[in-house]
Amino acid sequence: MKVAAWLILGYVFVFLTTSAQAQGLGGPSSVAGQLAPGDGLTDPQLRSDFPRNVSPGWFAWKDDLAEQGFRFNIDYLALGQSSNAAVGVGEAASGILRFYGSWQATDRGALTFKIEHRHAYTNVAPQFLGLDGGAAAITGTAFNDNGAMLTNLFWSQRAHDDSWTLQVGQIDVTDFVDIYGAVSPFSGFQNLAFNTNPTINTPNPGLGIAGGLRLGSNFYSIASLADANADPTSPNLDVFSDGNLFKSLEVGYTSDFDRIYLDNVHVTLWHADAAHDGSRAEGYGAAFSAAWLVDNTWLPFFRAGMSQGTAALYEKSVSAGVAYYGRNTDAAGLGLNWAEAKDVSGSQFTAEAFYRFTISPGLHITPSVQFISNPLLDPSQDSMVLFGLRTRIVF
Repeated sequence: MKVAAWLILGYVFVFLTTSAQAQGLGGPSSVAGQLAPGDGLTDPQLRSDFPRNVSPGWFAWKDDLAEQGFRFNIDYLALGQSSNAAVGVGEAASGILRFYGSWQATDRGALTFKIEHRHAYTNVAPQFLGLDGGAAAITGTAFNDNGAMLTNLFWSQRAHDDSWTLQVGQIDVTDFVDIYGAVSPFSGFQNLAFNTNPTINTPNPGLGIAGGLRLGSNFYSIASLADANADPTSPNLDVFSDGNLFKSLEVGYTSDFDRIYLDNVHVTLWHADAAHDGSRAEGYGAAFSAAWLVDNTWLPFFRAGMSQGTAALYEKSVSAGVAYYGRNTDAAGLGLNWAEAKDVSGSQFTAEAFYRFTISPGLHITPSVQFISNPLLDPSQDSMVLFGLRTRIVF
């Protein structure tokens, strides 16, 4: 597909759809979400001020830059997991070093960036520990061994009244496609069953266009066009020549646009072109999500999806559970999932529970446990259990 045609089609999708906020598109795992402390909920009573108290000059310099419109973080995350699976290595660990931020260049325009280095400490990274143990499950979302990645480099433009938002450049569609408050693998659930819907064949971060439109005081729409063959370890403009695209359209309802991923009900439709080299079949599907933050503390959620011809993890999936936001911006979650996978008979049940201790705005420690019944890739096992420990430190 030629450049002009691709861009025209993108603008048509954008201005017919997508969710607008003053800070742009994105949920808890986006750059805007990661720059905001406490999942958008505030509580000043924290246990510690580490690491700000050991390097006050560094953080004062960051605060000065933020006042001038340039906000950034450098953080490091590590995840270790162990499993009692009868097959596979049984344990995995990896880390992620990230440099991300945004520059508010104009009143309505901003440049967002994120550079990462993902590396494994063990032969099998946590993202694949469930698969290695015989389950059709991504048990450590994002914690892989991909190396250096450019996951964000895009320009955001918004209307003077915040009625629409537009993003163009290197985007990660999982930042805004079918999200809710506990979606982030960096601060919420770790299993893909409770992150971006596992029936959606979302591409890797790559070149794309996305935007948002408010449809009255409570309704919104979100749409995107992105490179279905994207490789953030080697960014390129191949989408302009091969035309293999991922398309999404979401329509939803929220109590207020400042709480768009905390109080949210939406339907998402998506389609992914087949790869020209035959490595990926055409896929399409639909997803539904409902989550509502009660008393700024409890977030019950229900999510479901189904797809056809897809390379996504599941063809059918239903998830339900509750997240909890407590004092000191601690957070917890309990999720249950039922799923069926393509070309595999039977169904798999997954449960995950976690508690995130917020020691300070810059230090989180999150133990978790996952239980998988009837692992689809190894019918000889009745179940498997995984224990995990995730840490995050922000500089």
